[in-house]
Amino acid sequence: MAKPFRFAVQSFHAETASEWREGARKTEELGYSALHLADHVIGPGPALEATNHPLQTLAAIPAMAVAAEATSTLRIGSRVLCIDYRPAAVLAKEAATLDFLSEGRLELGLGAGWLQGEYDAIGVPFDPARVRIDRLEETLRFVKAHMSPGQLDISGEHVNARGYEGAPQPVQQPHPPIMVGGGSRRVLSLAAREADIVSLNFNNRSGVLGAEGVQSGTADATAEKVGWIRDAAGSRFDELELEIGCYFTFVGEGTEKIAAGMGKSLGLSAEAMCAHPHGLFGDASAICDELERRRELYGISYITVGAEARDAFAPVVARLTGN
Repeated sequence: MAKPFRFAVQSFHAETASEWREGARKTEELGYSALHLADHVIGPGPALEATNHPLQTLAAIPAMAVAAEATSTLRIGSRVLCIDYRPAAVLAKEAATLDFLSEGRLELGLGAGWLQGEYDAIGVPFDPARVRIDRLEETLRFVKAHMSPGQLDISGEHVNARGYEGAPQPVQQPHPPIMVGGGSRRVLSLAAREADIVSLNFNNRSGVLGAEGVQSGTADATAEKVGWIRDAAGSRFDELELEIGCYFTFVGEGTEKIAAGMGKSLGLSAEAMCAHPHGLFGDASAICDELERRRELYGISYITVGAEARDAFAPVVARLTGN
């Protein structure tokens, strides 16, 4: 049985604290389930320009806390917190505190990290993918242990903690919903085994944003990724929620021309771009039909759009949420 649709917004730019609070409240009023933030550190400059990544002005964790305080039902989330930017024990305590203070509204996204230029700029070693994913696996198990009663006694290659109990305990038990995502088979298989929400993303092995990553998220590639998730999840597949970031969302008449131009710049045909699971092009009715088709095809029911599309996309949210 298909899971009901729900929708999230991925961050937005705010010039002031009051603008951030008002933006969170507006997101809630429009019926979105959650407000997500990415987890990026560096500001404007040549290091950021070299990555092709957009600027994220606000740090994820305090911004999530303020958004929760400004709203009453909106869930706060992370797509995703980079495990290499904080020791595992600090990350787990901060996450549990966010769930405690938001009265159970946290969705905890965790990732192995990928933006090499940011690592280099802030002096964090960028280990091979194999090592980063090993560390993510240990961190996932540690976070679950930290959010469970009892003394910690964790001894691993990357994560070690002993002689204390995790505090505070989160409101959501046994832990807040955990989101893990990516584009490689190993990460998606790990997510299928350990997460509650599996986020389908590009394969960002190049360490920068660009055509290679977008081409790794086509319709055929997404179908293959869902197959990896199904194989790794086994009997728990039906319990998983599949999420995707629709980074290229354009609502309105004539957006097929935008899709064609975007596809050309990314080495994809207009048809491939219109069917790209990370894109949505058309009026609200056409997008609703396309999301229902994709849910039937892939099982994806949780859709995240960028802040620039939030208001135009709201009719889709109103029509499909909970259906």
